[in-house]
Amino acid sequence: MEKKAYLVLENGDVYEGVAFGAEKEAVGELVFTTAMTGYLETLTDPSYFGQIVCQTFPLIGNYGVIPSDYESKKPALTAYIVRELCQQPSNFRCDGMLDTFLKDSGIPGIYGIDTRCLTKTVREYGVMNSAIQYSAPTQEDIKRLKSYKVTDAVRSVTTDSAEIFEADNGELNVVLMDFGAKSNIRRELVKRGCNVTVVPGSTTAEEIKAMNPDGIMLSNGPGDPEENTGIISEIQKLCEYKIPTFGICLGHQLMALSQGAKTEKLKYGHRGANQPATDTKTGRVYITSQNHGYAVVASTLPENAYESFVNANDGTCEGVTYTDMPVFTVQFHPEACGGPLDTSFLFDRFITMMKEDKKNA
Repeated sequence: MEKKAYLVLENGDVYEGVAFGAEKEAVGELVFTTAMTGYLETLTDPSYFGQIVCQTFPLIGNYGVIPSDYESKKPALTAYIVRELCQQPSNFRCDGMLDTFLKDSGIPGIYGIDTRCLTKTVREYGVMNSAIQYSAPTQEDIKRLKSYKVTDAVRSVTTDSAEIFEADNGELNVVLMDFGAKSNIRRELVKRGCNVTVVPGSTTAEEIKAMNPDGIMLSNGPGDPEENTGIISEIQKLCEYKIPTFGICLGHQLMALSQGAKTEKLKYGHRGANQPATDTKTGRVYITSQNHGYAVVASTLPENAYESFVNANDGTCEGVTYTDMPVFTVQFHPEACGGPLDTSFLFDRFITMMKEDKKNA
């Protein structure tokens, strides 16, 4: 039997829909993603910690649940919103239904609401807090939403202990700092011959240096980058060792902060698989997958850095290259899956950087 549910927005808007997934009330930061495929990757991306995610693509659940597509062991998002929930998935890899997966994961969902109208509201008003509940909302419910804030994000999603993933005939050793890393970052490195040691985000520079890595990967992750003062300090120390480093998404922001740059919160962020990023040297535009609510303020970059990519839609910073150390970072996801693979060559660039550094050592 269908159970009525309400999506309540901080601005007072209320959407009535149907509950699915876990039956529990939830409060989170409302965001939307425009990706047309990869809902399982979205659900298991740790970068969505503390957020209620709305899918703009209307039909979700049509290929069911496929564990090998997960980007982490379990979902980190707070709740899930879809227009139309497919109750009869069809795919030869299907291993279950979306409704059951969310129930087992403790994630509430709501479907049957006008996600187009909801997305337009977020674009106009900006990211806002919202709640899923099962009784008609009151003014007190709406007032309480304003006090919610995503905190302790990285600490909540990082790995508890180090884990090693070895490649066949691995020639390079990479330390991946896990701030909420998507599994495909590690897979892209392993398939290129890297032995990857995934370490907690709180690992110190000295501990990483003692591992004698050929390279360091700074992963994606959730929350306000400026909250991570301890991590930023350790990254600053790591830079002194001149170890080849590649940063993605939150890793990109944390590196910039460690060098004295600033970050800012975007009105509604970039989330989806169709974001255009322009290479500032060649002028070529790449279609990229993105998931972030903050951006590096390009005008605050230090003299030892330049903007390597910019967002072709709004001009925000999408990449930074550092001239006095072997470090480059990007705001988008070159490991995207599902999504465009236009920028996967950046992993090859990282491999080349490590090999040249090793050769010249």
